Amino acid sequence: MSDVFSKARRSQIMSRVRARGNKNTELEMIAIFREHCITGWRRNAGVFGNPDFVFSKLRVAVFVDGCFWHSCPKHRSMPESNRGFWNQKLQRNKARDCLVNRRLRGKGWKVLRVWQHELTRAGRARLFKRLDRCLGKPGKGRLRVSS
Repeated sequence: MSDVFSKARRSQIMSRVRARGNKNTELEMIAIFREHCITGWRRNAGVFGNPDFVFSKLRVAVFVDGCFWHSCPKHRSMPESNRGFWNQKLQRNKARDCLVNRRLRGKGWKVLRVWQHELTRAGRARLFKRLDRCLGKPGKGRLRVSS
């Protein structure tokens, strides 16, 4: 189906569309934190790179990355149309993620990137182990699993 707008007008319209966050994935992550009694996190903490969750005392930044937007190796896909644009867009996203990781680690932060698919019931056990390693004290298992 052809577009009713010219290419320039469509570009102008689309440039005004702004992201509204990844609310569903963030709510799912909050549910995981609550399920495992993980406390001490904050959202919108003003840390470089805008992490989804920040554990300030532990200096841990948690990002919940969408499988499409951040090119998950397990679920990456490329739209059929306008492949050149999407390839550049997704490459820029990956480059920005690397920059954010380097900068935060350079400032003494731990960075944990969680893929969207890890929030499913099947991925939660592995995710909890990663959270425990990142947030817990070595050998102590600071986090506890609630039944």
